[in-house]
Amino acid sequence: MKLTTRLFAACAIAALATATTTPATAQNYDERPAKMAPRDVGYDYVRKVVEIPMRDGVKLHTVIIVPKGAKDAGILMTRTPYDADGQTKVDSGTYAGILEHGDGAGDVIAAAGFIRVIQDVRGMHASEGIYMMNPARAGTAQNPTKTDDSTDTYDTIDWLVKHVPESNGRVGISGISYDGFLPLMALINPHPALKVSVPMNPMVDGWRGDDWFHNGAFREGMMPYILGQEATKDAGTPWITDTADDYDYYLKGGSAGAIGKAQGLEQLGFWRKITQHPAYDSFWSSQAMDTVLAGQPLKVPTLIVGGLWDQEDIYGAPAVYRALEPKDTANDMVYLSMGPWYHGQEVRDGSALGAIKWDADTAKWWRWHVLAPFLAHYLKSDQPAMDVAPVTMFQSGRNEWQGLDKWPTAQAAGTPLYLKPGGTLGFQAAGGAATTADYISDPATPVGYRVRPTLPTYASGSTWKQWLVDDQRAVSGRPDVLTFTTDALTTPTTIAGVPEVNLTASTSGTDSDWVVKLIDVYPDVNPGDKAMAGYQLSVAMDIFRGRYREDLAVAKPIAANVPLKYKFALPTTNHVFLPGHKIMVQVQSSWFPLYDRNPQTFVPNIFFAQPKDYVKVTQKVTVAGLDESYISLPLIR
Repeated sequence: MKLTTRLFAACAIAALATATTTPATAQNYDERPAKMAPRDVGYDYVRKVVEIPMRDGVKLHTVIIVPKGAKDAGILMTRTPYDADGQTKVDSGTYAGILEHGDGAGDVIAAAGFIRVIQDVRGMHASEGIYMMNPARAGTAQNPTKTDDSTDTYDTIDWLVKHVPESNGRVGISGISYDGFLPLMALINPHPALKVSVPMNPMVDGWRGDDWFHNGAFREGMMPYILGQEATKDAGTPWITDTADDYDYYLKGGSAGAIGKAQGLEQLGFWRKITQHPAYDSFWSSQAMDTVLAGQPLKVPTLIVGGLWDQEDIYGAPAVYRALEPKDTANDMVYLSMGPWYHGQEVRDGSALGAIKWDADTAKWWRWHVLAPFLAHYLKSDQPAMDVAPVTMFQSGRNEWQGLDKWPTAQAAGTPLYLKPGGTLGFQAAGGAATTADYISDPATPVGYRVRPTLPTYASGSTWKQWLVDDQRAVSGRPDVLTFTTDALTTPTTIAGVPEVNLTASTSGTDSDWVVKLIDVYPDVNPGDKAMAGYQLSVAMDIFRGRYREDLAVAKPIAANVPLKYKFALPTTNHVFLPGHKIMVQVQSSWFPLYDRNPQTFVPNIFFAQPKDYVKVTQKVTVAGLDESYISLPLIR
């Protein structure tokens, strides 16, 4: 009996040893399959994943979603650095459901039955190759390689029309933000099968007024994006701070260069390029997409989409329209749509923006009355007729859509609105002797751009999307903010186009920023919406870095205590100041931490300003006399 027990135990030990030392046997007990098979029974689409080879052999990860039963269908493509798999993850058995994760107009795409293609750009997520942020054209000083996003788009379209049998060979490209920059790149030597391009909120010129700078002032809030986008292929590197309020964090951190070094940004190629090119030199001007496309033949119908309150890329859409529209001699190739939206809101609910209500879902109306017929006309084989105006503009104030032949309209004319003594504002100059309105600008207590605490740009709970419509009463009472206001209007005052700042000012320092805001002040008694009583709604506002007053490409010190003229454009607007409302203009010298602080002492590169460089100065704005400051309004009389 004991022998039998010992024999049994020995056999068991041998069997256990065999099981633990034989990998093939161990795998038999793994409860996880080597690869989970698709669960697509009953789905109304087929999701395919392919690695499409480019001309240099690099393969780009591409997801193709084909509605079941599709044939002779148009293809709508988006190229993205934001994870094609994540934008097409399978958590729905419906074609409409799977489209909800991307940045396209899923409702319109699903109803039209287009074949949807999402592709990772080279070097990001599952695509091969190297990554460059917004790469310039191939063969340039900024991009000495032989490929760029225009060649990659061409090669992708060429593969699609040859390998997707359900398609009709007609391809469109659309996308928002960075994904909106890519449809612009597609217009360079476009593939013959590219029938339409829809750049939405595109990144166009990172120095003049999109993501990285505005007129030379650096957008510190974009630093976490740069880290996350460039540090790793999966864009997974977090921005870590020990401070809940961004105002405190960036103030304690010092210069943008010092903060970047603390966060490890100096390891990133794009960050090094930004800090090495703080002026509008050829690095920026040669790759601005409006300039690039101005030199290209117009071959592809293009619908340019922008937001009148786009908190990230407010410059790009109108700039591209201005570059392309002169080429459109028949007025049937270049279209512009601008709605009352934050960045990308056109594919979401557009009923309101922050506290501002538009009386209807403006985004839904636009998708079905403009985008849907536009895409159908160019991507469907029968090319149904469309009734889309060359320009579709939302007019805030009256809250109405307008169909126009061009933008701005011929009626809009530059009319001076003068800053006057005593904080008044009017269409008649003050005249008389030279007079100034003065304030102290102190970098130690910069003017915030939001009510504090200022949450990090993309943090959970952040309302970053709506900051452009924040109530400006938050800063109206500060002693370092000048405020000028008209009397209550008795008739509607309509502006349509680009307001232009004509500021005459001096500083006791040798450098300065100037922030100018054009504001609609609601009546103190507002029966229709009591919550909006006295609200100060920004219509258009921007910043200008004084060192570039003479030449955007060359930084120069400002002569101290000498009144000088500063001229710069505010963002495009289409607004009616209603009777009972007032027009307001605010002037200040910091907008923090949206933009890095100007030390107000001239240094060669503000990115690397030292603590000793930040000085308190006296600012004087001329409000009477021959050089009285004014805003030139695109007024429609």
